[in-house]
Amino acid sequence: MKTIIELIQEELCEAFKKAGYSEKYAKAALSNRPDLCQYQCNGALSAAKEYHKAPIQMAEEVVALLKESQSFSEVQALKPGFINITLSGSFLSDYIGRMAEDETFGCEKTDKPQTIVIDYGGANVAKPLHVGHLRPAVIGESIKLTARYLGHNVIGDAHLGDWGLPIGLIITEIKRRSPELVYFDESFEGEYPEEAPFTISELEEIYPFASKYSKEHAEYKEEAQEATAQLQAGRKGYIALWQHIINVSVNDLKKVYTRLDVEFDLWKKESDAQPYIPDMVKDMKEGGYAHIDDGALVVDVKEETDTKEVPPCMILKSNGATLYNTTDLATIVERKKLFDPSKIIYVVDKRQSLYFEQVFRCARKTKIIGSDAELIFVGNGTINGKDGKPFKTRDGGVPRLEKLLDEVEEKVLEKMQEREMEENEIKDVAAKVALAAIKYGDLSNQASKDYIFDMERFTSFEGNTGPYIFYTIVRIKSLLAKVKEKGIVIDEDAPLEPAHSQSETDVMLSLCKWQDTVYAAYNEQAPHKICQFIYELSDAFNKFYHENRIVNNEDAKVRNSYIKLSRLAGDILGTATGLLGLEAPERM
Repeated sequence: MKTIIELIQEELCEAFKKAGYSEKYAKAALSNRPDLCQYQCNGALSAAKEYHKAPIQMAEEVVALLKESQSFSEVQALKPGFINITLSGSFLSDYIGRMAEDETFGCEKTDKPQTIVIDYGGANVAKPLHVGHLRPAVIGESIKLTARYLGHNVIGDAHLGDWGLPIGLIITEIKRRSPELVYFDESFEGEYPEEAPFTISELEEIYPFASKYSKEHAEYKEEAQEATAQLQAGRKGYIALWQHIINVSVNDLKKVYTRLDVEFDLWKKESDAQPYIPDMVKDMKEGGYAHIDDGALVVDVKEETDTKEVPPCMILKSNGATLYNTTDLATIVERKKLFDPSKIIYVVDKRQSLYFEQVFRCARKTKIIGSDAELIFVGNGTINGKDGKPFKTRDGGVPRLEKLLDEVEEKVLEKMQEREMEENEIKDVAAKVALAAIKYGDLSNQASKDYIFDMERFTSFEGNTGPYIFYTIVRIKSLLAKVKEKGIVIDEDAPLEPAHSQSETDVMLSLCKWQDTVYAAYNEQAPHKICQFIYELSDAFNKFYHENRIVNNEDAKVRNSYIKLSRLAGDILGTATGLLGLEAPERM
């Protein structure tokens, strides 16, 4: 189904051609002065130079032809050459009616599905998720859901950090505390225990202790580096311990991601890329891409057009050890082999932009990936406190994500205490509303922008917040329940009536933005555009709801039309919030 902008543009093209002007100037856009008109075309201003005519004269010629159209109630040419367009009520209501009949409300599913891998986890094993993990998780999930909605084959990968010095530090500290464990007996030939010799709580205490201790004791760090080397060389006891670390960590990580309603298709790890490294390094050497620089193996990725310094991409350290660069490049090799993706999207802290620029350039230069596949970096900003600095706890630490979820749930529960609900129901609803407060609060900000986490504002049931959006959806569900309760029969065959008021027109105009919003959110990896749409539609619907009698309207035709419009608004709001990874409760 064509978007409403496309339909307007078709009529503009025809009028521009008839007037003797190129249709390339017939571009329609939403009006930047909604008090004057709904849509506009500024093509005459652009065309004036080519045709040596006053733009207003050209605009008037085009408008004279457009006035014959049944699609518009008003078309005006205004100086210096603007064309202002207002749709006819019947054209608008007919379009909305066709949206309601379409499974995806007019969004065209792609006829060329792409395979897309999204890397948006990035958690490290043996560490709890902290507030910094929120943004990549919820932004990546929304990008994944939106791409799937449009028919693409999307693979979400948690891509855990599990292969490096942190693991060596943990092994070293466990050995220090429990040297009698069989994992440290190199002569042990039996089966290693199935049960891990530590809990997640113990593991989360061990790593920060070991990390801090290693910075103060050089010999301890050397021991950890040796343990890391032995692990990567395949020492059996260390491999068994490493597997315990992964299992215990992943089970805990899954609990928190489940609370966030974020679901990965793959729980791949850095270590999964290790088998691809030897051949990758060999190809880089033989292809003449890599060379030795101060003992290290590097690939130069600087380009002539660079205005800033872009360092070489280091592949191997001087001692032959691998780096994150090595692992990330080998992961691209693995993804290419397993999935042959058209796109790989990385949702990561924007402060890593230079690092990923190096990796992407290296992958291109060394032919790890061809020009037919896109490598996309979606850099996210930080979550800040009210002081404008990255969010911290009172003692200066980075807050655990689970703790933040608990605090927001408590705040929402506190605000909902007066509701007449059973205890279990109110807790369930509060959990959903709290999740909306957090995720919508995050996603309503442009991904690359930093934002302030304002508990009071995010949990408010008024304004541009998740709870307000849910309140609107629940209001529509309640309205439709009343329709059913009263036994009102909806005439599904009757066409939607042209709008009877400005508030109804505004709901229709908001609904018309659905397709363009979804396409833009997908093409630009921009979930905040969906949030903008949701808030505008919610605001428009609530005004319409307050200004009109819907269920109790005495005019059956008008009532029928109002109910169908409300239902469509509810369906699209439900679908749109679904693309953010949210599901509204039945009541609030």
